[in-house]
Amino acid sequence: MRFTDKVAIVTGAASGIGRATAQRLYEEGAALALVDQNQQGLEALAASLPDAQRVLWRSLDIGDETEVARFVGDVHDRFGRIDVLCNNAGISGGDYSAISETDTAIWQRILQVNVMGAVNFTKHASRIMRDQRSGAIVNTASVAGIRSGAGGNAYSASKAAVINLTMTSACDLGQFNVRVNAVCPGLIETGMTAPVFERARAADKEDKLGSRCELRRYGRPQEVAAVIAFLASDDASYITGQALPVDGGNTASLNLPGMKV
Repeated sequence: MRFTDKVAIVTGAASGIGRATAQRLYEEGAALALVDQNQQGLEALAASLPDAQRVLWRSLDIGDETEVARFVGDVHDRFGRIDVLCNNAGISGGDYSAISETDTAIWQRILQVNVMGAVNFTKHASRIMRDQRSGAIVNTASVAGIRSGAGGNAYSASKAAVINLTMTSACDLGQFNVRVNAVCPGLIETGMTAPVFERARAADKEDKLGSRCELRRYGRPQEVAAVIAFLASDDASYITGQALPVDGGNTASLNLPGMKV
């Protein structure tokens, strides 16, 4: 119950890592403010949480700063504080084209959601945390932001930006006792990665999924949510400005498991 009497905003909460994170924080006592563009998914999640007084949710575009500022204000009005921000919402764009063939509109949309969405929420929630002299922000980046091969050009660039945003924000906010960290998931089965899993299963190659990391398997949203909860909790009180891979050893092995043997 590390989050008793604390308030957490979780973006991208309708499915995947965001949903698992919301459930984990709720189980540990947090009141939740949930955001996603998938209204049906948000409604289903909110309905599954027994104490409606501890849950506020809204479908909005995180790339729209006006909507974000309004929501953050409403969260503060409802609960009186904001202790945790999990910037999890993101899109892949489905674009794996070479840089010479890239679609500028796709780049702009991915950066607007993945980068500016995190910027917008961090900007407005951190003002409240700064006044409280306490808070924890956890951004969901990706191993794609660390090295190539785990996503398309625009998606990878956006996640590299999130990692750097994590470090620069940590430097800005540390003096106010506000910590900022990131998780960098590897291959996790979520709505975003569903096409990868569907193609593998259709080709009877599910056993190959995750085989290029040291643990020889793909991950579950709950495994990432556990790390997010740790970084958001007082158990990580002296950790800030870090980007932690949660990838089964993928980035440690250069995608060549067993290379050190």
